[in-house]
Amino acid sequence: MPTSLAKPRPRPDRAPRLLALAGCALACAALPLHAAYRVEIEAPATLRQLLADNLDLSRYRDREDIDAEQVDFMLATAADDVARLAATEGYFSPRTTVSVAGEAPNRLIRLVVDPGERTRISRVDVKVEGSAAAQAPAQVAMVRGSWSLRPGEPFRKEAWDAAKQAGLDVLRRDRYAAARIVASQARIHADDHRADLAVAYDSGPPFTLGALQVSGDLRYPEAIVRNVDPLHPGEAYSRARLLEFQRQILRTPYYSNAVVDIDPDPARTQLTPVNVQLTENPVQRIRTGIGYSTDVGAHIDGRYSHYDVFDQAWVLDAQAKLEQRRQSGAVSLSLPPDASAAVDSVHASTERSTLEGIDLSGRRVGVRRARQSDTRDIAFALEYYRDTLEQANGATPPPDTVVQPGTHRALVAGIEYTGRRVDSLTFPRQGRIYTVEAGAAVRGALTDQTFTRVYLRLHEYLPVGRRDVAILRGELGAVATAGGNAAVPASLLFRAGGGESVRGYRYQSIGNLSNGTVYPARTLATASAEYQHWLNESWGGAVFYDLGKAADTWNQGEIFRAIGVGVRWRSPAGTISGDLGYGLADRKIRPSFSLGISF
Repeated sequence: MPTSLAKPRPRPDRAPRLLALAGCALACAALPLHAAYRVEIEAPATLRQLLADNLDLSRYRDREDIDAEQVDFMLATAADDVARLAATEGYFSPRTTVSVAGEAPNRLIRLVVDPGERTRISRVDVKVEGSAAAQAPAQVAMVRGSWSLRPGEPFRKEAWDAAKQAGLDVLRRDRYAAARIVASQARIHADDHRADLAVAYDSGPPFTLGALQVSGDLRYPEAIVRNVDPLHPGEAYSRARLLEFQRQILRTPYYSNAVVDIDPDPARTQLTPVNVQLTENPVQRIRTGIGYSTDVGAHIDGRYSHYDVFDQAWVLDAQAKLEQRRQSGAVSLSLPPDASAAVDSVHASTERSTLEGIDLSGRRVGVRRARQSDTRDIAFALEYYRDTLEQANGATPPPDTVVQPGTHRALVAGIEYTGRRVDSLTFPRQGRIYTVEAGAAVRGALTDQTFTRVYLRLHEYLPVGRRDVAILRGELGAVATAGGNAAVPASLLFRAGGGESVRGYRYQSIGNLSNGTVYPARTLATASAEYQHWLNESWGGAVFYDLGKAADTWNQGEIFRAIGVGVRWRSPAGTISGDLGYGLADRKIRPSFSLGISF
């Protein structure tokens, strides 16, 4: 009987599936099994952190790709690893005991390290060869005198490397740009736990500076760089002088970066070209910002700059700032630096403030010639002031008020000078910065009242210990007239109080007080003593004592005193301060700080 057979369904091919399963099995077999463990290190404090950070067993304890075989290898080589690391700290005969307890994932590996006696420096031999030995004995003496490793100190490889480099830097800093280390040796006597150090430098020939070679972006005239160049062809090479030149370039508004250096080729030592590599700013720039100050409240500001007006590298700068208690705007047009590095400019500004019962509106236009350097700024100016002063409540002031409400004007010829003799321009710890301003106006020459004005300001920095610093600050100001000063523009008179003056009192709240209104006064005197204690290179605290007054004459007026504490932070732009001042006169605590964000 015939049998009807249906067509069989196709069966899936098993070969690819089997191959895939086999591959997975092989892959799983090849994957390392995570050998989790913990590490405890018992060692002196001088070594414990070093071993925790750099010992292989410690560094790889959280890695999930470490298998048991690799852990066993690190256990077997742990003593050698400890010996290698301990030697960098001057321990050349450590004894290490390794023990293992428990199983993964709770395995505990314990290392007990007895470092033995630490090797100490017994002898240091620093030699300087080359022309410096005969031509610059003072510089050679500085290399030896500033050597940081002394006999009796522990030997540390990091300190040894740093000391050699520091000596080389002393030579390369002045004259000898091609100085090098020709030989160095740290001879370790492990049995006696002592180290003999020897290093020999070759100063090479002295270098003198030659002509400029300017490269990079050259949208702006090369004459700008040459005009601010403080170097003289033929002068001795000095790294400090090249950095001074670099800062002079960056003080102009045209460049975002400048690198100034020479090629230290011993074959070209006389009149070596000075290479200047420039990165220029874009022609136009817009900046905005917001912030808050305890003196004038919250603010928003904007600024527009054009660095190549009329394709002549003239700089147009316009800015506006809106604060809660003060609003201002300014515009200026500056020429490029001339052959004497001086910048000529014209400017106009307006400002209105409502502070301590005074509504003051001021306008100013003028011309200015200024020159800046690392050690001094000097400016000559001829400026026309036109101020309008009113009482905020509209009341009539008493007749004895020095400056009367209304509009007053003056054409003032003045000079400003700032001198800097400090160890650091950004974070000074030693030296002084002082400012002197003097000006005069004559009645009839766009001026309502003849007067002279003088203002002095001084900061003295006194280092204390390794990091701390004491800061003494003082300022004096006076306006002298022939027959009263009721018509002197109020912005040229003085008031005190606030974060940059006498802390613990409101901004500009110290002056000629009459019926609750604080008028500007003829004389000003403030002083401050502050001690800053720095916890590290970035953060510190301060205590201070401020005092000051602003009055019509030197023998009038109350002296306002304040004490306080503060916090200091060294930001990339300079030190930022936040203070709490206690005014002894009104027995109130007032904060003072300023915070801003630029975009």
